[in-house]
Amino acid sequence: MLKENISLSQLITLVINFLLGSAIVVGVGMEAKRDAWIVIIAGLFIGLLIISAYYFLLSLQPGKNFFEIMEICFSRPVAIVMSLGYICYFLYIACRVIRDFGEMISAAILPLTPIEVTVALLAFVIGYILYMGIEVLGRTSEIFTPYTFAFMLMLFIFLYGSGNIEISNLEPVAANGWKPIVKAIVPSISVFPYGEMIAFTVVLADVTNFKYSRVISIFGVIIASMLLLLSVFLIITSLGENIALRSNFPLLSAARLVSIGEFIERIDALVVFIIMLGILIKSSVFIYGGLKGLEYVFNKPYRFFSIPIACIVSMFSIFISNDFSDHIREGLYVDIFVLHLPMEYGVPILILVTLLFKKWRKDRSAGKEVKA
Repeated sequence: MLKENISLSQLITLVINFLLGSAIVVGVGMEAKRDAWIVIIAGLFIGLLIISAYYFLLSLQPGKNFFEIMEICFSRPVAIVMSLGYICYFLYIACRVIRDFGEMISAAILPLTPIEVTVALLAFVIGYILYMGIEVLGRTSEIFTPYTFAFMLMLFIFLYGSGNIEISNLEPVAANGWKPIVKAIVPSISVFPYGEMIAFTVVLADVTNFKYSRVISIFGVIIASMLLLLSVFLIITSLGENIALRSNFPLLSAARLVSIGEFIERIDALVVFIIMLGILIKSSVFIYGGLKGLEYVFNKPYRFFSIPIACIVSMFSIFISNDFSDHIREGLYVDIFVLHLPMEYGVPILILVTLLFKKWRKDRSAGKEVKA
């Protein structure tokens, strides 16, 4: 198969946009209300542990992606069965991410445009990018990410300038006790968005300087967490915890409060750009993970599957739930325990333990041969 590479600068932008993704659409840590910022800080440390663990797993077999490592741990037939499970998982999450974007556009931006049109156009763009290769995805992320930083800064300035930021909305700290905060951390933010970095067990194998990818990924997690922290700060201080909880798209609602001199208003486009880029990158990374799994199973280049899979994801993102409330309820109360915890933590831990055991047994056998 053709070997592709992405640079370290492209990797860090992929990590940043991946973590922002749908997390910035629906908000994270909102279960903790005004203490959501504490949840984000805790999530930062969890994210650092997760990406370090995934890097360590891949470093035990340099140059191999997650699917190839499964074959090393077990036999190919077993690895194929497990790979099929992960292919379905990656594509399912991609459907959910695209549905998040479709719901936001249909409900808040283009209410007269059918959600099918929005989803189909986005899926077509993703399919074309992945057909061109992971390097094109990396360059796309690298080019547009600076705009994300600029627009987040502008949003903060505009909200502050219009007098909508009330620091008192963050007080008092832990007024409802620590139970809601802990509940928002474990398992919620541990699996979304940080645990979803399981998809990078496929991407990291394509990084040019793999030995530096851990440090770069860590910086990416830190920067993305700071942006999420800023978004939560803007949401809580401008909307207040009650309105933030009732809003389906809280950051977009916060942006609509901006009004400076009855001239600078309706800066929705800034937030939509940030969200659209995050959704594009996150869903592309998940679909890429599914495509690489298909490449492993069928021994055909992943580009062969890119357009058909994009069409399938587009279709199932519509069928995946009846409405937005059903979509959110499924993600918060079903997927966490049925899918995320086993796929993001259970199987990787099993593979890591198996790899370490094989390495220990190999080193022990080599030691006995040297003594003999």
